[in-house]
Amino acid sequence: MKRNNELRELLYERNKKGIKSLALLIDPEKIDKQPSLDLLNKLSHGFLIDFFFVGGSLVNTKRLDQCLRRLKEVTKGNVPIVLFPGSVMQLSEEADAILFLSLISGRNPDLLIGQHVLAAPTLSKSKLEVLPVGYMLINGGASTSVEYMSQTIPIPHNKPDIAVATALAGNFLGLPLFYLDAGSGASLPVSKKMIKAVSKEVKCPLLVGGGIQSLEQAKDAWKAGADVLVIGNGAEKNPSLITEVLQYAKFYNSSLNVN
Repeated sequence: MKRNNELRELLYERNKKGIKSLALLIDPEKIDKQPSLDLLNKLSHGFLIDFFFVGGSLVNTKRLDQCLRRLKEVTKGNVPIVLFPGSVMQLSEEADAILFLSLISGRNPDLLIGQHVLAAPTLSKSKLEVLPVGYMLINGGASTSVEYMSQTIPIPHNKPDIAVATALAGNFLGLPLFYLDAGSGASLPVSKKMIKAVSKEVKCPLLVGGGIQSLEQAKDAWKAGADVLVIGNGAEKNPSLITEVLQYAKFYNSSLNVN
């Protein structure tokens, strides 16, 4: 199937212009719980998220489809919905794209290529835009679901040189996007020093998530070189965080001299 690269091109265009983006991470298993309902209510009243990422460690296909249809209703199809799969089972035609994650920070072959082989035949027949991503798990000060499920050791929080070497290796292998993730439930976000170091060496769109609990932490990540911030638990705990971050992004992006 011939497929487009609209989202990849959009991410590269924004990266080139310095435009900052926000992705809200939704766990389908939490979509009917009060914090998520409050968020969806805000979004239905015009709060402009750039992307929805949808996924979790334990999600069944039926629940995933229900969540995706719900998001389409709320956004009226105006916001790209991207699968952030926890396993090969989390595929759905209800989304617009999928992060095709290769866990390059770990040494688990199943998450480097094994799951990808299983998913590839299905994806080749789907309408989903496939976004290859060098996924790097960073120690966020607490054990996380992704660390447990992936059975890998995160890159130490204070070792930006290891993160840079890992990202460079992924870049040389041809990966066009990179994601530094402290993981859901992290007590610390990815450090400014690490984000800056990776952004400087790898000239690709950089996604950063995990442990972002405040506007100041969001600002720090963007200023250090993140292109897309991914916020999940932080927004569930404090729904006003999304409003604050979006307002800052709007102000920052409007100050750029872009055509």
